[in-house]
Amino acid sequence: MKSKNTFFDIHESIVSIEKYLGEKRDFKVYMADKMLRRAIEREFEIIGEAMGRIEKLDSSLEISSKKHIISMRNRVIHGYDKIDNEIIWGTIVRHLPTLKKEIAILMK
Repeated sequence: MKSKNTFFDIHESIVSIEKYLGEKRDFKVYMADKMLRRAIEREFEIIGEAMGRIEKLDSSLEISSKKHIISMRNRVIHGYDKIDNEIIWGTIVRHLPTLKKEIAILMK
């Protein structure tokens, strides 16, 4: 199934975000580092694009934040001047751990 690679892309981007942030996740550090913010935004673009492909291949797959991530990807790409860093940070904290678990299950 072609989505297997797509799952890997999502997983790889999540792992990259985790590495960028390190163990001590700090919103102030995130806000102070433009390069860090841009790198994470790019990973969300990749995650959102891959999620869109998954949706087209099989919309019945249960991924809890699928619609949220696809719409965030669209905002990052098309509305770069309106990016809400608090929403991105909230997604990192609240949705990425769950998404990582769901994708790991789907990769098996």
